[in-house]
Amino acid sequence: MSNADTGMRVAGAWLAIASVLLGLVLIGHGPIHPDLAHQMQVIANGATLWVVVHWAAAAALSLFVVASLIVLTAGSRLTERWWTLSAWAVVPVGALWTMTTAVAEATTVADAVAANDMARFTTWWAFAEGKANGFMFLCLAVAVIAGNEALSRQQVTPTWASLVGVVAGLAAFVGWPLGMWFGIGLGSLVWVASSFVMALWTLWFGLGLARAEIGVSTARSARSSA
Repeated sequence: MSNADTGMRVAGAWLAIASVLLGLVLIGHGPIHPDLAHQMQVIANGATLWVVVHWAAAAALSLFVVASLIVLTAGSRLTERWWTLSAWAVVPVGALWTMTTAVAEATTVADAVAANDMARFTTWWAFAEGKANGFMFLCLAVAVIAGNEALSRQQVTPTWASLVGVVAGLAAFVGWPLGMWFGIGLGSLVWVASSFVMALWTLWFGLGLARAEIGVSTARSARSSA
């Protein structure tokens, strides 16, 4: 088994696990309310769920970093073009930025809510929201990766599914600033829903990579034995 085959197989497995976690996180997280006082109350009403969801988010984003670093070092078809190489490089940057948000929201933001300290909550929320902008670029990177998969001759997801991944990634990329920068409630709903669809595609893509590379390796072994 070549380094590229092994890399794609392992990266696919980690990507699939990360995607499952991200999907569950998005279900538990829900849209962000533009009014901070209302959002603080939402967190207070589900404090335990908020903490669990954001630690799970940190784990999911960490696995996105692992998967992308493996892809970047494997020398596979996934990074043959400059735009796909760049997209896979953006994934860990966006994931690491957002991971700091998840940790901050599971700790300092949750503590501020528990203490009913609006001033501290506002300060840490601003920090978390700024770092969370990395998720927007993670979504854009996934859109590029999905677009490349739609054009690939060695597809592991159908063309239509990859195109859905493109649309979902772009919708999440646009929905994030609409909801978080401009306070448009619909924008927040769009990025959450689109990110969930995007996670479904990355799950399918990850599983497809793992299965496809196992099949390729088995076929090569059979030819070598013959």
